[in-house]
Amino acid sequence: MTDKRMVRRDRADVFCSTEEGVKGKRAVQWKLVDEAVPNARFDEVVAARAAEFASASDKPDVAQGITLGPLERTISDDGSVTYGLVEVTVDRAARRAEILLKGPEGDAPADVDALVAEGDQSYILRLARELEDAILHLRLNEMEAGVWVFRSQGDPEAVLTHEALILDNPDHWLANEIRHYWKRVLKRVDVTSRSLVALVEHGSCFAGVLAELLWAVDRSYMMEDEFERDNRPLATITLSDGNFGAYPMGNDLTRLQTRFYGSDDAEGLRDHIGAPSEAEEADEAGLVTEILDDIDWEDEIRIFLEERASFSPDAMTGMEANLRFAGPETMETRIFGRLTAWQNWIFNRPNAVGEDGALQRYGTGVRGDFNMERV
Repeated sequence: MTDKRMVRRDRADVFCSTEEGVKGKRAVQWKLVDEAVPNARFDEVVAARAAEFASASDKPDVAQGITLGPLERTISDDGSVTYGLVEVTVDRAARRAEILLKGPEGDAPADVDALVAEGDQSYILRLARELEDAILHLRLNEMEAGVWVFRSQGDPEAVLTHEALILDNPDHWLANEIRHYWKRVLKRVDVTSRSLVALVEHGSCFAGVLAELLWAVDRSYMMEDEFERDNRPLATITLSDGNFGAYPMGNDLTRLQTRFYGSDDAEGLRDHIGAPSEAEEADEAGLVTEILDDIDWEDEIRIFLEERASFSPDAMTGMEANLRFAGPETMETRIFGRLTAWQNWIFNRPNAVGEDGALQRYGTGVRGDFNMERV
């Protein structure tokens, strides 16, 4: 109320503790609402205000939009989901889900008219819709899958070509909507209460907008040098102009700015735009958590995943939610990343204060008995 609506704090105090609430005239005076309208004129005034807002919008008029058809997906009994460009594999015994993102198979549209003609089947829009649906499916239906692993396979150059059409046409209505759609999908990743990890494997396509996932997750691991019996192209990460402002986080910073908060390292990475970085260069630039060779890869990843899935889900949610939002506080970070809110929630949960919770067993040498659902 005080920050968003600019309500005077003493009036906010009265409003928050008044059972009968505040009626129209006073609500306007106190800035709780913008306007109070009599019932007889309500529909008329709402329509007039909507027309005013629409006429003031800088968005272009569009004669006809595109149809967002139903997603094609198959859900297995074990919770796994198969889309056209996204595959979700759920391992309930390991409390883990893997999300594989596929690169484009066809060429990018030649121009924005061709993008409109492709409609909801354009790669860049279709992938966003499928990934968002997968995120929501896992959030709501696989509560004990506490660790999500992001992987990708495909041609990174092709990903950049499809993204470039969106970035190069910011004033086109559909390109603009798709960019904002990706911004929202990536924000869903930021605020998902799961342990998130990305694996940059040989043959992966973490480039441009897909590279954003590497800095949205809690940790990222990258294959270094050639692997025996693996003839895929060496793992690389490629930055685009989009990584420097097209998809801001809830703290109004880019994910690279958040990653390197307090330094100028993010801006220095502009020199890497368009140039694929292999493991050693990516590690030196700080783009991944750790690089691993053929000898260590399998064991190190297995140990990390097993360890992460064994921790208290509440403790992990609290830690991750706070570490993901460095820098300035905004209205979004107050809701999704506020330290005190998560602490109050954590320490009232049975996993902490229940009979077999961590606080009850602290110092006994006996591990807490946790409900492993992540919420």
